[in-house]
Amino acid sequence: MSVNPFSHIDLHVRSFEDALPFYERFLPALGFTRVFHTPRWKVFAAEGELPSVAYFAIAEDPAHVPNKNLIGFWAASRDEVDRMAQLVRASGGKITDGPRLFPISASYYAVYFEDPCGNRYEYLHRLD
Repeated sequence: MSVNPFSHIDLHVRSFEDALPFYERFLPALGFTRVFHTPRWKVFAAEGELPSVAYFAIAEDPAHVPNKNLIGFWAASRDEVDRMAQLVRASGGKITDGPRLFPISASYYAVYFEDPCGNRYEYLHRLD
């Protein structure tokens, strides 16, 4: 059996109240459509059976302070990057740059954004 080498992300947010409306729209748009919530963890998993599928686990920590770490996701097209930027704005996220071409490569098209608690993301499409 082949196992996906990526397992999960454990992410902390200051407040479930502030962050969950964002993640309830953002993560399903990325394919994390199954939920396994407990009072301590809000878990969004990809389709398939654990442990071979990726999942995103969110914990509340009122003392959480975001840092410079960034989580990046691939997009299938520039249009998909643009759609995600619209979803981020509509869900309470903050666009910090883009969507636009970046001088990383000739086709590097991305949007950089933050969740409502300041955690940082990138959604990108590139051909080279």
